[in-house]
Amino acid sequence: MPSASEQRAYIGLQQAAWRGDLPALDKLLTQGSKADLEVRDPHGRTPLQIATYAKQREAIRRLARAGAKLDAMDSQRYDAVTIASVADDPETLALLLSLGASAKQTTSPYDGTALIAAAHLGHVEVVRQLIAAGAPLDHVNNLHWTALIESIVLGDGGTRHQQTLALLVDAKANTQLADRDGKTPLQLARSRGYGAMVAKLEAAAAK
Repeated sequence: MPSASEQRAYIGLQQAAWRGDLPALDKLLTQGSKADLEVRDPHGRTPLQIATYAKQREAIRRLARAGAKLDAMDSQRYDAVTIASVADDPETLALLLSLGASAKQTTSPYDGTALIAAAHLGHVEVVRQLIAAGAPLDHVNNLHWTALIESIVLGDGGTRHQQTLALLVDAKANTQLADRDGKTPLQLARSRGYGAMVAKLEAAAAK
């Protein structure tokens, strides 16, 4: 999320995107060049990414219509889809996907995906959307964790993470992919005493 000082420093398209100032945005888009659409703030965020953080959906729509890159990465390798997913913002995520943004990119310093990030956080509706959009179910990040594993080891075993795991299992995520220590999702859930997760995995014939 842009800091307060970064927000105050925004000018031009960045400022219009953050504020959702559509008259200013339209004027700048009419006057500017394609290069202006990809101008970066100090953390490498484009105006479209800034609008995503601010949940300025109409600004996102107009920037995309003008040719802004939907799948651009910031300096931390986050794209707009991952930004919306981490923020648990299914409305903005749905818009980005409808405009053609990809749910399949490798993102973040962890070489992960938006789906892994959302599973870690237990963002159920976001996980549902990403699965429907073809996000890779079995991507392994540089911690050697999948979305299924992260829903267990970084979750709290509660309802949201149970639902997240169930969505992944029902979508046919691979229940046998193990972590760096060779522990499967079922073994990890058992070791944490997450009974509902264990039951779901056992019902799917996980080992």
